[in-house]
Amino acid sequence: MKKIIIAAIAALFCAATLSAQDLPDNDWAQFKRYSKANSEVTAKPLAVLMGDSITDGWYSNDPDFFKANNLLGRGISGQVTSHMLTRFRRDVVDHHPKYVVILAGINDIARNNGYISLENTFGNIVSMCEIAKANKIKPVLCTLVPSAYIRWRPAIKDTKEQVAALNAMIKEYAKAHHYKVVDYATVLADEKGETRSDLSKDSVHPNLEGYKIMEEALMKVIR
Repeated sequence: MKKIIIAAIAALFCAATLSAQDLPDNDWAQFKRYSKANSEVTAKPLAVLMGDSITDGWYSNDPDFFKANNLLGRGISGQVTSHMLTRFRRDVVDHHPKYVVILAGINDIARNNGYISLENTFGNIVSMCEIAKANKIKPVLCTLVPSAYIRWRPAIKDTKEQVAALNAMIKEYAKAHHYKVVDYATVLADEKGETRSDLSKDSVHPNLEGYKIMEEALMKVIR
């Protein structure tokens, strides 16, 4: 027994004396992604667009839209709402925009970071709104693209239903708190209530034509 105790103490001592280079240093929320761009922002933007690959790809497809309308794109491919909530201060609050446009949730449904309930996904979106409001930034909530399936998660068979349920939560919350809503689910949908096939190759990520429709819908709300 004494030998076991001594061995356990020795193991704890070794763990406690690991050098800094042995510690994990992965940038979980990807603060580094926009750190340089954030340091170069000199004027207050009209809005920061916070999101995942849909927002990330938006800037890549149509950077002139962002530049012409004084918008910052702060989307990161693959991120869930927990990532966005973590980096919200650096990538949104520090810029003091008039609006923050939040489009988030499809990667939570896809379980990119493991399972999370719709209620907790929605809770992360609410937390972002509360942080924004506390810093005198107006939240603009977006309904999710009306995806029928998730290409990289074929095992999830109820994508359309989950998207619709989360969109309903977002709309109800926005109405209760008098927040603006950009209803991408409606403007991108076909007669089945799914993303139009001519606007996306995978039902989740819009093409340039899809982004143009989103741009029109967004600017009607924040112009």
